[in-house]
Amino acid sequence: MSNPLDSDPGSELFAGYEAELKLVQADLSQQLDQIPDLSGEPRKAAIGKAERALDEASELLGQMRIEKQNIPSGARSSINIRSRNFESDIDASKRKLKALSDDRSALFGDRYSDLAPSDAVLDQRQQLLSGTDRLQRSSGRLMESQRIANETEAVGASTLANLQEQRETILHTRGTLLQSETQVERSVKTLRGMARRMATNRIITVAIITVLVLLIIAVIYSKFR
Repeated sequence: MSNPLDSDPGSELFAGYEAELKLVQADLSQQLDQIPDLSGEPRKAAIGKAERALDEASELLGQMRIEKQNIPSGARSSINIRSRNFESDIDASKRKLKALSDDRSALFGDRYSDLAPSDAVLDQRQQLLSGTDRLQRSSGRLMESQRIANETEAVGASTLANLQEQRETILHTRGTLLQSETQVERSVKTLRGMARRMATNRIITVAIITVLVLLIIAVIYSKFR
């Protein structure tokens, strides 16, 4: 069978398909090893069960091929190697199962000639069971994909809500900064006005003192003249 999984990154679905495929392959291998020891109806039932397991393995491998496209190209090298190993294992299992199915004497024993008509009915029944199993597995995988899609949508909605809150916080901070800037400008204007008034008052004071000094000088001068 395939080698154990490496610790390469991969999508959640791909990892799930890969783990499920390994379990199916292990079960299929055990069934194929048991078939040579069976005959008659137990052998036919075991072959039908192995065929359904092989169909499931092929379907899982197809899902892995699709999901592999979602894996970053840098991580696909080991993924491709494992996929080829799985394909080789499945092809080998198909050949082994076909050889076991073609052994009609072991399958029907001495009653082979009498059971030929019921063989077609049994094959149809096995095909119907296999189709039903595949439909159920496909439905399960669709439900799992829908669950993951819903979780992804919920995460996206939560992220958008967080971004909206951050945007509102930034806008509020920007508004506060603008108000602070306006208040600072008003304060600067007030200080400039106070400075101008102080300068004007200083000039007026100096002018008054100058006039008073001149008047005193004029009075003193007029007395001593």
